Amino acid sequence: MTVKIPVIHTPDTPNTDQKSNLLGMSKDELSQFFVNMGEKAFRATQVMKWIYQFGVTDFFEMTNLSKALQAKLDKVACVVPPAVKFKQFSEDGTRKWVFEVAGGSLVETVLIPAEDGKQFGRKTLCVSSQVGCALDCSFCSTGKQGFERDLTASEIIGQLWVANQSYMQGVAPTERENRVTNVVMMGMGEPLLNYEPVVASMSLMLDDHAFGLSKRRVTLSTSGIVPKMYDLAKDIDVALAISLHAPNDELRNELVPINKKYPLAELIRAAKAYVYDENPRHKKHVTIEYVMLHGVNDSDKHAHELVALLADLPSKINLIPFNPFPHAPYGRSSNNRIHAFSNILNQAGFVCTVRQTRGDDIDAACGQLVGQVADRTRRAKKWQESIQKRQDQKA
Repeated sequence: MTVKIPVIHTPDTPNTDQKSNLLGMSKDELSQFFVNMGEKAFRATQVMKWIYQFGVTDFFEMTNLSKALQAKLDKVACVVPPAVKFKQFSEDGTRKWVFEVAGGSLVETVLIPAEDGKQFGRKTLCVSSQVGCALDCSFCSTGKQGFERDLTASEIIGQLWVANQSYMQGVAPTERENRVTNVVMMGMGEPLLNYEPVVASMSLMLDDHAFGLSKRRVTLSTSGIVPKMYDLAKDIDVALAISLHAPNDELRNELVPINKKYPLAELIRAAKAYVYDENPRHKKHVTIEYVMLHGVNDSDKHAHELVALLADLPSKINLIPFNPFPHAPYGRSSNNRIHAFSNILNQAGFVCTVRQTRGDDIDAACGQLVGQVADRTRRAKKWQESIQKRQDQKA
């Protein structure tokens, strides 16, 4: 049975107007914060562990800090994640949160556990980086809601903090363990268009004093902001996924409009540079995300084009059955068609997986639940009206 939990109000939420929110600060920023307070810089690592590894927000519970420092911090600082507006837990273990961020905007986060359902098995969190999205990919629910603003580092990392906290209820602080094992920057928004806060957040995900995730377990997914892909290779070592969805420019221009600015030749060149960069970290491959749209991009011809496009790019391919949303102009490819498409890729030597749909009972596809709660830009309403108009004209 799906569990639906209504609006949650955190009691005694601190007034942050005059306080510094420590959530989202890097180790260097937090060290400087303590130095400015007249304290030793090493306090930063102590507090980071309390915040990220134990999920503690009350300075008076940070027992290795002096009482004087606890009181001082309580006056000038706080640890405040984005507010949970709504959450749903699916019967298959998927969890979804809608967060209200500054200004009243809504974003969402989805946690998908491994199919084995083990308590300490893989749990992948899909994190949002923006309120809405400016790219307006034709098959994406989030794009139909328009773009409002970028998220701050605290609003991004706060999504991971809340997800971990959901497994820590009733557990003593020092006995708590982070349960999220993988993070993908693949929620609402285009991460590379909110570059600095996203990189800062991923750095905290990797930091041993914060979440301590493996660099291969943190993935950034981009629709193809080519210049920033080159920057990313220099600035942080994380896995890269590309939302491709089409094997030729003509079709991708329709499905992913940013392709008109950064066509496939440039995108593939940047992806190769990411794999073969001069940095000794040397990435192994990129993941190609390909949503399967019935009669649009799922033919054998498209599969062979994809094989040719990716011939010289070390990559694995993730086929994604389309998750329909209201008034979507596309349908989901049949299982037989998806398997036929996959077989062509496998026979060409690619590692190709088909993503299992999860959380259908809680609208776990990115942007679906927020789209039901609010449409602040009216893009979705206008788009739905245009769909209805076309249908009326055909009648």
